[in-house]
Amino acid sequence: MNKAGEAITMSKPIDYDAPRRPAVEVEDDSLEELKARGAASQSAKVDLDEAEAAENFELPGADLSGEELTVAVVPMQPDEFRCARCFLVHHRGQLAAQPDGRDVCQECS
Repeated sequence: MNKAGEAITMSKPIDYDAPRRPAVEVEDDSLEELKARGAASQSAKVDLDEAEAAENFELPGADLSGEELTVAVVPMQPDEFRCARCFLVHHRGQLAAQPDGRDVCQECS
């Protein structure tokens, strides 16, 4: 109930990904047609294995098979700390708390 004492009705959630039809066409549907359409839309779909789909996916012009990755690793500086929750290295200015003696960043606290 709202402040005026009127009952508030909740609307049905809207599936924005569903194909849309004109309002005139929707109003003409019978109960049997709606039930049949609902049963058809809930039929089982075959899911592709993600690993199989990734193997078949290729970026156009991105043959990186002969490339080597070289990165200079810099040791942790004295003014940095490693967060005990997200395990990222942050500057001491991001230090939020030390529960149980463990350093935690502001994002994780």
